[in-house]
Amino acid sequence: MILCITEKPSVGRDIARIIGANTQHPGYYEGNGYCVTWTFGHLCTLKEPADYTLDWKRWSLSSLPMIPLKFGIKLIPQQSIETQFNTIKSLIEQCDEVINCGDAGQEGELIQRWVMQKAGCKKPVKRLWISSLTDESIREGFANLRSHDELEPLYTAGLCRAIGDWILGINATRLYTIKYSKDRQILSVGRVQTPTLALVVNRQLEIENFVPKDTWELKTVYRDTTFSSALKAFATQEAGEEILKDVAQYPLTVTDVEKKKGKEAPPRLFDLTSLQVECNKKFGMGADATLKAIQSLYEKKLATYPRVDTTYLTDDMYPKCKNILNGISGHYTDILQPLRGEKLKKSKKVFDNSKVTDHHAIIPTGQPLPQSLPMDER
Repeated sequence: MILCITEKPSVGRDIARIIGANTQHPGYYEGNGYCVTWTFGHLCTLKEPADYTLDWKRWSLSSLPMIPLKFGIKLIPQQSIETQFNTIKSLIEQCDEVINCGDAGQEGELIQRWVMQKAGCKKPVKRLWISSLTDESIREGFANLRSHDELEPLYTAGLCRAIGDWILGINATRLYTIKYSKDRQILSVGRVQTPTLALVVNRQLEIENFVPKDTWELKTVYRDTTFSSALKAFATQEAGEEILKDVAQYPLTVTDVEKKKGKEAPPRLFDLTSLQVECNKKFGMGADATLKAIQSLYEKKLATYPRVDTTYLTDDMYPKCKNILNGISGHYTDILQPLRGEKLKKSKKVFDNSKVTDHHAIIPTGQPLPQSLPMDER
């Protein structure tokens, strides 16, 4: 029996349907020589300080810094998580091979490997690596399973990040809380949150301390066109009026007209950050709302994997783009009409294998849009 472990029940349901595991049991599907089970995102986490030694349970300066000789993981203490983990562990013991079907990224690799490690998995493991959840992508992924060892560097990177967050976050939080907290308020410090908060605070201080100053410019209107003086803005109105007195007696003469042909490159495809910026500017959506929307579209098979940091596609995506564009309908039909039947230009500014690591840029999958999409997702 081959065991597939996905990161979410919804993904497990889709994969089970594709591979013929149609019999449902509590916590997994079975059939056609497969079992398909799932995590709920993180089932495991790094141990807390008190899990290593009781001396670290009490917050004191004398215990800092806290750096375990060897970091360990533990199950998140929730009944639903413990129940599902026991199901996964039992299936691992019964299977002949495991296919890691977690989200194809650093965090997904970490989540799944921690669960397999906690379950004591000694069975051969392969990796399903897909960028979208369409039926075609899932079938293609199962036909091209990757080696477990091939993704070892990705897991190591995720593990190092998690350990780095633990060392900095827990030690710095305790340090600042003990030294500077009032009324027992916890002063949370983190690798990402603290410098981000500093950027916001510094920007707010710039706004509060900004002193507006009035300046004056010379302009004139000729044939419904406003011409601006090339002189710098004047600090006082009087200084501008002095110059105006000198030039007012002369006629305006157009001495040169220059025309230039310009080319504007199409915008880059989206990575997660640029998508969040665009949605904020156009729709006023926050970064978290954008991530939730695009993650939901990914799970509904309407968009590719969202947690990406590249704006490029791989070369093997080029022949697929025609069908993707042809599959997009609705109010995009008229916009895309000029492309129908035309050969799609292949540009290095879009298709470049060297600019893609785990996943390519976020694009639609070409699946028909359902009528019931929430507004943010639409």
